[in-house]
Amino acid sequence: MKGDRIRSPLAVSLGAAVIALVLWNGSGIDRADADHRKADGPAGTQQSEEFRWSGNMRAGMTLEIKGISGGVMAEGVSGGQAEVLAVKQGKDDDPADVRIEVVEHDGGVTICALYPAKSGKEPNECAPGKEGHLGGGDSDVSVQFTVKVPRGVDFAAQTVNGGIEAKAIDGDVQATTVNGGVTIAAAGSASARTVNGSVTAALGRAEGPLSFQTVNGSITVEIPDGTGAEVKAQTVRGKIDTDFPITVKGQYGMSSAKGSIGGGGASLSLQTVNGSIELRKVSG
Repeated sequence: MKGDRIRSPLAVSLGAAVIALVLWNGSGIDRADADHRKADGPAGTQQSEEFRWSGNMRAGMTLEIKGISGGVMAEGVSGGQAEVLAVKQGKDDDPADVRIEVVEHDGGVTICALYPAKSGKEPNECAPGKEGHLGGGDSDVSVQFTVKVPRGVDFAAQTVNGGIEAKAIDGDVQATTVNGGVTIAAAGSASARTVNGSVTAALGRAEGPLSFQTVNGSITVEIPDGTGAEVKAQTVRGKIDTDFPITVKGQYGMSSAKGSIGGGGASLSLQTVNGSIELRKVSG
């Protein structure tokens, strides 16, 4: 069964306190399957429905997940087959009203939880990156995504109410949520943004601009010994602790630091309001 078509986005702004949330070509997929299964209960009880998709992806592509309510758990796997399980659950609202749609594009695959549009509004749609609109409204349906990410494939996840966990990812990771923590372990580089939750990241390399941001939560980032980066770390109610000697450029204190490590390199931004910041060194 071929995966459904769509388009989707998500943009969240943190406002005042230093943080702004932004958070394959079809021929690149050798096979794509989708499957729906529904389990109904009596009226007023929890109802659930499952959606499954799988398809082969090449290294360098991005597997992107977009949701509104519900968390995302991703794990890297060997081989080239990606798999996605979406479990929809609702009590007052029917899980079947939330469609899981799949968009294949030049950069990879985007899979979205698409909620019904409000009366008189244009239909919601799913599209890669910042494009599209997922909806949400007053629906109590949540969607929990479980994802298998092939070797060499980058991973991106966006949600609003839910945590994001991405472990053993062989490529790069981008994670954006509002109410939930973010945990990342990736061989590549990464960025993470949330409002209410802590951020933890263990990276195999520090390339390209790296940004880890929250408002209510701590930030802990582990990077390899010998990494070069331009570091900017800032907290309001917390402290900064680093294993790396920092060549100060500007200010350095308990709650604010700006300087370089390892001779400089990619920018590394660590920003929170209510929480501490830790920059840890990993040997190897």
